[in-house]
Amino acid sequence: MHNFSLSKISAAILLVAASLGIASCTQVKRGEYAAGSATVFCDDGFKNILEEEIEVFEYTYPESSLIPFYVSEGEAMDSLLADATQAIISTRELSKEQVEYMKSKFKRVVRQQCIAVDAVALITNKKNPVQALSMQEVSDILNGKISKWNQLAGNDTTAIKVVFDNAESSTVTYLKEKFLPEGKKISESANTFAQKNNAEVFDVVKTDPDAIGVISVSWLGDDLSVAKKVPMDQRMADYQNQNDTVTSNLTSEVTILKISNPTEKNDFSPVAYKPYQAYIYSGEYPLVRKVYMISTASNSTVLHSFYVFVTSFVGQKIISKTGILPFHMNPRVVELTTRK
Repeated sequence: MHNFSLSKISAAILLVAASLGIASCTQVKRGEYAAGSATVFCDDGFKNILEEEIEVFEYTYPESSLIPFYVSEGEAMDSLLADATQAIISTRELSKEQVEYMKSKFKRVVRQQCIAVDAVALITNKKNPVQALSMQEVSDILNGKISKWNQLAGNDTTAIKVVFDNAESSTVTYLKEKFLPEGKKISESANTFAQKNNAEVFDVVKTDPDAIGVISVSWLGDDLSVAKKVPMDQRMADYQNQNDTVTSNLTSEVTILKISNPTEKNDFSPVAYKPYQAYIYSGEYPLVRKVYMISTASNSTVLHSFYVFVTSFVGQKIISKTGILPFHMNPRVVELTTRK
C-alpha cells in the first residue's frame, strides 16, 4: 500500500498529468468514450477488481490511461474531497453535506453508484481444524474473550493470531464498527498483527497454522486469476457474453471459514455459510458491505467514461470473476462451485 500524505499524493498526480497529458476536454457524444489520462484511488482490498477493470478498459479504449493509487479508504476519501483525484472506490458514500461541499467548493457534480456487494472473509491455515465460527465467536475473538484455539476446537492451547491488512483499511473499519466498543481499535487488542496489504495476509495464513486472516473475498476468487492468463481478446469475448452462467470458484490454498448468525429473524439457525455469491445475495453470509464507485469527473473526460464502463455489463462481469457479488446481477445465473 502507498502511504502517501495528501501533499505527496497531489505531487504524484501532477507528475502523472505532466507525463501523460491532461484528460481531454473535447466534447464527447452520448455513447462514446473519452481519451486522456487520470488517477483512481482505491482501498487495497479492491485492488484485484480495479486492476482488471483498468486493463480491460485501456485495451478497449487504447487512447485512455488510468493510474491507480492503493491507499487507505480514509486517504482516498480525503483526496476526493480535496479535489486531488476525481474517482475513488470506497465502501462509504459521500454524505449530503460532502456532496454539497464538492459542488460549492469545486463546482463538482458527484456521481456515486454501488458497483458490488463484498464479503469480509475469515481464513485459516489448511492444518487448522476450525471450519466455522458464529458471529458471537468472531466478536469474542476480536474483543479478546476467545484468545486460544482450544476454546474453539481441539486441544491446541496456542494463542490465536488475528492478521489484517492495515489499521486504516476499509475491512478493519468494517469489523471495528460491527464488533468493537466505540473508540476501541482492532490493532489495540492482544495478538493482532497488521500487514502491508491483503496479499501479505494471505501469505501469512498459508504458512502459519495459528493465524486467522481478515480479507476481502475478492482476493480469494480463482476465476480472475485464471482469466488473466487468457489472451485479452478471448477475455473480452467472455466478458461480453451475456448468456453464460456466472461461476464463483474460491481458492483451496487456505480454509475459508463458514460463518453462522443465529438470530430471531432466521429462527436462531446455527447453519454456517461460506462467502459464495449466492449467500452474499441472500444475506445468509452475514459479513457483507457495499462497494461504491464515486466520481466527480465532468462529462467528456476519461474518468467519466471509466465510471460508465465499470457500471456497465462488462464492468460488472469483471467484478463477478473476483468472487464478490456485482450489484447489477440477476441471481438466476449464479451457481456455486468449489475448487478441489
